[in-house]
Amino acid sequence: MSDLIERPWALMRHHAGWADVFHVDSETADSITGFYPDREAVGPPVNYSTRAVLARYPTLEAARAAREGAVSEWRKHDAAVREAEVQLRDAEKMREDAWLNSLRDAAARS
Repeated sequence: MSDLIERPWALMRHHAGWADVFHVDSETADSITGFYPDREAVGPPVNYSTRAVLARYPTLEAARAAREGAVSEWRKHDAAVREAEVQLRDAEKMREDAWLNSLRDAAARS
């Protein structure tokens, strides 16, 4: 058994800040095949590129614990992200106002 199959539980990116637990049933050098244990089985196992794997774990419990810990790490940055978003909106408003003022000034000069 290879080292990778010895760690059959993977975290796959679901969306920013969240990963889904995935069980790897088989793999090649380029792809993995398996299922999501927390989802209802709706068809045959799914295939992904090995690049889709964020991290691998030896047990389901380890994968779930890592996911929860990572969510906590993600949340530590929420306030800074909100602050940056406010600054971005303010900068975009200033840019929009400058653009409109430039157009209006050009119209007034013509």
